[in-house]
Amino acid sequence: MDIMAIMEVLRHRYPFLMVDRIVEFSKDHVIGYKNVTINEPFFQGHFPGDPVMPGVLTLEAMGQVASILAMARLGDELEGRIVFLTGVEKARFRRPVRPGDRLVTKAELVRVRGSSGKAKVTGYVDDVVVSEGLFTFVVASTLNKDIVPEEDE
Repeated sequence: MDIMAIMEVLRHRYPFLMVDRIVEFSKDHVIGYKNVTINEPFFQGHFPGDPVMPGVLTLEAMGQVASILAMARLGDELEGRIVFLTGVEKARFRRPVRPGDRLVTKAELVRVRGSSGKAKVTGYVDDVVVSEGLFTFVVASTLNKDIVPEEDE
């Protein structure tokens, strides 16, 4: 998927769209990437002279890749739907992500039940793990203001 196809699935836009391309896609996993440039607005303050992508934004980029995977489960039912992140477990930051890096994310479905599920996400730079976690999500109508995810077993 190129950026135009990604924007048909995700509602995020600049400066919060953090997926540049999806390079591998199946019903069980997705691989996508974000090219991290010095032009990212967060580098102005994180940190001057030693720019590091904030860990929470690496999770956001990884979550957006996982969202594409969750939306893929809907097929043609994308209209009026959005993926909401409902939890992050076992998040780990292994190495910093810096300008010039390509943050590659692999998202794998662990469980899907109805409109909610879990995905294992792993972020890489140059084939080295930089971050990872287990994300829970719910796919909901954009009109639903009271989104309540199903409880874990």
